[in-house]
Amino acid sequence: MQPSLAEVLILVVLLCASAYSFWFRFQRVVRIIRDTKPDQTWRLRPLAPRVGRFIWEVLLQGKVILDRPLPGLAHAFVFWGFCAFALVTVNHLAAGFGVTLIPRDSAFGEVYFGFVAIFAVLVAISIAGLAARRFLVRPVWLGKVSGESGVIALLIFLLMVTYLGMFLFPAGSVGERIDWWLHTLTLLGFLPIIPHTKHLHLVLSPATVFARRDGFSQIPPLAGDEDFGLNAGKDVTRLVALEAYTCVECGRCTEFCPAYNTGKVLNPKEVILGMRGYLNEFGPRSEQPLFGQHLSAEAAFQCTTCGGCEYACPVGIQHLPIIIGLRRGAVNTGKWEDEHGGKLFLTLERNGNALGFSSSERQKFIEKNQLPLYDGTQEYCLWLGCMGAYDPQAREIVLALVRIMRHLGVSFGVLRKEKCTGDPIRRLGNDYLFSQLAEPNIEHLRESGVKKMVSICPHCVRTIGEDWKEFGATIPIEHHSELLARLRDRLPAANGAGESVVYHDPCYLGRYRNIYDQPRAVIRQFANQTDPPRARERSFCCGAGGGQMFLGEEKGKRINQERAGELAATGATTVGVACPFCQSMFRDALAEVSEKPPKLLDIAQIAAAAIRD
Repeated sequence: MQPSLAEVLILVVLLCASAYSFWFRFQRVVRIIRDTKPDQTWRLRPLAPRVGRFIWEVLLQGKVILDRPLPGLAHAFVFWGFCAFALVTVNHLAAGFGVTLIPRDSAFGEVYFGFVAIFAVLVAISIAGLAARRFLVRPVWLGKVSGESGVIALLIFLLMVTYLGMFLFPAGSVGERIDWWLHTLTLLGFLPIIPHTKHLHLVLSPATVFARRDGFSQIPPLAGDEDFGLNAGKDVTRLVALEAYTCVECGRCTEFCPAYNTGKVLNPKEVILGMRGYLNEFGPRSEQPLFGQHLSAEAAFQCTTCGGCEYACPVGIQHLPIIIGLRRGAVNTGKWEDEHGGKLFLTLERNGNALGFSSSERQKFIEKNQLPLYDGTQEYCLWLGCMGAYDPQAREIVLALVRIMRHLGVSFGVLRKEKCTGDPIRRLGNDYLFSQLAEPNIEHLRESGVKKMVSICPHCVRTIGEDWKEFGATIPIEHHSELLARLRDRLPAANGAGESVVYHDPCYLGRYRNIYDQPRAVIRQFANQTDPPRARERSFCCGAGGGQMFLGEEKGKRINQERAGELAATGATTVGVACPFCQSMFRDALAEVSEKPPKLLDIAQIAAAAIRD
């Protein structure tokens, strides 16, 4: 194509207008992110995990495809198509100035342009399918229909059609020139829309995926005495702001959220969009409280911290540090007033355990069952936790594990004294009380010479293994499912076919610790293990996490009833659990949802039943 001088001038004007329109809108986003305060504990190194995550989640679109294969693959083809079109676009615009970078009749040109043509077909089919899904199928978690989404889909479709049209017209023909201009106008019209819509994720999501904190649901330490969490705009950090503008509004987090799915106010997508709305209106240096028009305190305190939202997000957003940051801002500044939350804080402060019992009750349990005290010579320190020390059913789990460890000849001892690890108040945002519980526990463990720990509670395992690192604790701890799975070959096998056990994945064992196979391996040693419809990474929460077990009555349907109904509907004779919180939540819920409820047993109880005295 040989452009006229007028065409060149028009192209220059349109290019400048498109680029300016893009930057005019995008620079405001860049300025807001830049003006937020830096994340004090964020570190770039080690680089290798970040690079690996970038390759898997961005370049290969692995996370997008695995969770929803069909729409995920459609999204992936659109992304890969844009990557394939990068050189085509440069060559196309160069042609507008009479420059040919890649001749179509060259060997490379024939192969490359043909390869891109295949992608153009795939992208056109994919974007049409995604548009039909959004505007015709309309899954509820996608939210309200957006006209902007329709415009973007149409522009992408036109880009593909006009590219394919170039193969239909002879070089230098009028048809080729018209098609070239249609492709160019579509391209230049697409660019300014990006910063104004959710499609800003095309620019920001690679950075968000690369920059996000290592680990799952990592709660950053407070940065000094003046840091109280996310209370006002001035407290928003760069990672939070980056994530707020990255959200693609796909609703995957909403689809997973147990609070949203049982009629609560909380919608994790709206939390992220609310943060974006606040920053757009008030800016990053505002003293205006975050809770208000854009963000709801009620929603933030309905979160079970199950992590389903963070697991599902395809663009690297870590919802839980934001939600817990909002809770911190309200609790640490005394703005959160909740009868049950205040009672929990007072109970932990006075009694050192969330159930409100005197420590003498724990001592009686230890003495009655002749549990050895840890003296530094045993292999394991058995951490009882609040549930294991005081709850009658959780005590049965502890005793089942003790029976197994004695049968296997694994030496262990319990501490003379324990306080709550601080899990519920850590998730509710009370940093001061969390430190008051964690530090004496850590000191006692050091004085006792503890080298290795095991616990029946995934919440305790997570808090000791990760959150206590903030105070310098580095004692290895594992969940009892890991210990039992490792030693299961030394346990007796069950007689006969065994009963049917449907296993419920605890959030703090599965998504938080990536432990899925070990509990199943233990159950399969003694019974026929099955899974409910939502299992493993997609498991549905029991409703106890994030301090919810100790707060007031839920709005809408109770989360534990929703999950208990799903477990009972499998027809299994037993529900297998691996968390005392899950067992407590299902204890009454199974009886409420089923006339003939299945038995409820921890994996330690299932294994211990096969041991004969």
